[in-house]
Amino acid sequence: MISALAVEIPYWGQSIFRVIGGLVAVLLPAGGIVYLFLFKMMSFMQSRLGPMEAGPYGSMQLLAEVGKWMQKEDIAPDTADKPIFKIAQLVVLLSTFLLIVVVPFGPDAVFADFDTGVFYFLAVGSISVLGILIAGWSSANKYSLLGGLRAAGQLIAYELPMVLATLGVVIQAESMNLNRIIEVQNTGEIFGFGGLGNPFILTQFVGFLIFMIAVQAELTQAPFDMPIAESELVSGYMTEYTGFRFLIFFIAEFATAGVFAFIASVLFLGGWGVPFDWFGWSNIDDVDWWMNLVGPVILATKMFALVGIIMWVRFSYPRFREDQLQTFAWKVLIPLALANTAVTAILKVVL
Repeated sequence: MISALAVEIPYWGQSIFRVIGGLVAVLLPAGGIVYLFLFKMMSFMQSRLGPMEAGPYGSMQLLAEVGKWMQKEDIAPDTADKPIFKIAQLVVLLSTFLLIVVVPFGPDAVFADFDTGVFYFLAVGSISVLGILIAGWSSANKYSLLGGLRAAGQLIAYELPMVLATLGVVIQAESMNLNRIIEVQNTGEIFGFGGLGNPFILTQFVGFLIFMIAVQAELTQAPFDMPIAESELVSGYMTEYTGFRFLIFFIAEFATAGVFAFIASVLFLGGWGVPFDWFGWSNIDDVDWWMNLVGPVILATKMFALVGIIMWVRFSYPRFREDQLQTFAWKVLIPLALANTAVTAILKVVL
């Protein structure tokens, strides 16, 4: 992320900088998502004002909520497997921090520029399943266990269409490096016109829809929230959690939504970039240094737009039954994703 300054800053300094940068990149968007969408957008859709007392227009409400949860007693069931019970929420949050590692915020503003970045995020994104499953199992509560098993089955089912939707992008970009995927989108042409680049949302629109639906399911957001299902399972795998441990699950949910939206922006919306023709750039090496400052703003704008779609669906549609949820994944999304991948591969060879 700071390769240009590597000579001046010692390794320990770079490490501290990366840790602070990772915390900001994960927690700041999560806070913005909670305030803008959970507090304000949902309130607007329900014809109410939402929080208005804590800070201007309720902007400090999230800090008040965090303070409240931090003061609550940390309780664990007597029959719970306490060591596992206490680390489960950290495993879920850890997957979010590992995901942000490969997200490029600018031509040089990336924590780790892997050539296999796509493979990395698909692999690391599955770690949260383990945290949810052990949270349900270790709670010694039948509702928690049912929630954990539902979550595991759901995440496994929707992981496959997400992988296949991403595969179409990899085929078209001929690379698994996320910065290279951004470069291809911003230097390409669509219908012989290069003024808009070639954002893959145009040529991979079916893949984009499949990816966003899979993200909605991975986040266990309505209408894919059967693992929580308050009317059936109290709070699902989180039933026995209180205080700051419940708060970590809450933060992880919205932080993961932000990180997945970052990745979707990179894969389908051109990430931090704008069409390189606008500034006379021919490739990523020509991009001016100031894009490392402007790029994060561009990427964050796209991220919030995609999170807005995720939250709009969450607030608008009723919950699927468990059988409907699995049927939709295995009988609709996966065949559609396979067809999209096959068509992309054929067109790539023919054209």
